[in-house]
Amino acid sequence: MLKEFKEFAVKGNMVDMAVGIVIGAAFSAIVSSMVDDIIMPPVGLMLGNIDFSEMFLLLKQGTPEGPYATVAAAKEAGAVTWNIGLFINAIIKFVIVAFALFIVVKGVNNMRRKEEAAPAAPAAPAKEVVLLEEIRDLLKK
Repeated sequence: MLKEFKEFAVKGNMVDMAVGIVIGAAFSAIVSSMVDDIIMPPVGLMLGNIDFSEMFLLLKQGTPEGPYATVAAAKEAGAVTWNIGLFINAIIKFVIVAFALFIVVKGVNNMRRKEEAAPAAPAAPAKEVVLLEEIRDLLKK
């Protein structure tokens, strides 16, 4: 049983999947930082100093009653909020990750097409065929 588990855990696909998950998590952190720290601040500035991460609608007051300056303050008071800005950030992150994956898959598919399009070398004729051809050629002479 231990031997079977070892074979399963060390299979190429399993290792490839693990590497993909780790790289995906790292890539997700990079995309999150890019959206939160690079893209959204200028967009918010262009739209009149809006901080998208703090853009929310109050659905139900908490105690003490608002207005609340931040999502964290509203949550701390027990208010129910609709976090529109965080949702917009999540959509932008998804689009970036989806586009990056599209580029990767497109590259892999192009490499596969090139491998399939490469003509295969013709198979060498069987020994019997070569021998028969030699006999034929000798009989012609």
